[in-house]
Amino acid sequence: MAEPKLEISPQDLKKMREQGAPHLVVDVREKWELDVAALPDFKHIPLGELQTRFAELPKDRPLVMFCRSGRRSMDATLFLHKQGYGQAVNLRGGVLSWAAEIDPSMKTY
Repeated sequence: MAEPKLEISPQDLKKMREQGAPHLVVDVREKWELDVAALPDFKHIPLGELQTRFAELPKDRPLVMFCRSGRRSMDATLFLHKQGYGQAVNLRGGVLSWAAEIDPSMKTY
């Protein structure tokens, strides 16, 4: 059996968005971080709340987990896979990579 795909690149997410492919970006950062930089059209569930709120997430489409650098969102991705969310993927590099590769106007911190 093939290993599940755990990460996508900022370019992959950009393509998904441009093509209108079904997906949901889930931002696991803290509220104050959203005030610095955020992607449009996302669901906010801070990592510390994910264990009690993951049932709010759909299982019928890819979930793109997102944070500042990709570390917290990878933890979230691995947790969701254990809960049966096989389409959860981490956005490699998070805000930092998105800003560097896709949207240089996005603030980084």
